[in-house]
Amino acid sequence: MTVVETWTARTACLLQQAMRMTNEAFAEHLGISERTISRWHANPEMVHRAETQQILDMAHRKAEEDVQRRFALLLRPPAPRVEAQALRVAIAVVVRADSVLLVCRRGDGSIRWQFPAGMVKPGGDPATVAVQETHGETGVHCTVREQLGERVHPVTGVVASYFLADYLAGEPANRDPLENVDVAWVPLPALTRFIPADQIFPPVLTALEATA
Repeated sequence: MTVVETWTARTACLLQQAMRMTNEAFAEHLGISERTISRWHANPEMVHRAETQQILDMAHRKAEEDVQRRFALLLRPPAPRVEAQALRVAIAVVVRADSVLLVCRRGDGSIRWQFPAGMVKPGGDPATVAVQETHGETGVHCTVREQLGERVHPVTGVVASYFLADYLAGEPANRDPLENVDVAWVPLPALTRFIPADQIFPPVLTALEATA
């Protein structure tokens, strides 16, 4: 049986809840006034006097087994709230001279060009993911120069972190044929022929204009 060291108005009301009694019935069960029960509900932190402690001890002790089980469950602290983490992707804007690296993805019955990207697992470093996913998708090695910012992607709804990256080595190849159709270096002046300007994160366009 659960032992209550000190009865407060809150724990007394939990016992009432476990007994599934109205204020009137609980007051009659304890031999006190219904007004007192209402006061307990209004002041849950109130600590009862010694004689009330004894009355509640007795009521608890004499309660049926199922009531005592319900009361023990009600006394348990609430489980810690787990906040859902938004899906996050890391996007690499890799430049080499006057070109930028793009991958052509398949999906939803269509194909579309975009920058290399990968999902960031909880606790993962987006910059590291951007570099690793670029190599995994295209075979190109790069290094992050700077973060360009992040946004909730207007199409996918995921949190997208953008990184400007410099080319180091490797020739582009489609290393993920299940997801991608092609990989290519695209001249910067031709970028908006592959990705409409209104779909490109504005800081990315600004950074690429400064690079050109």
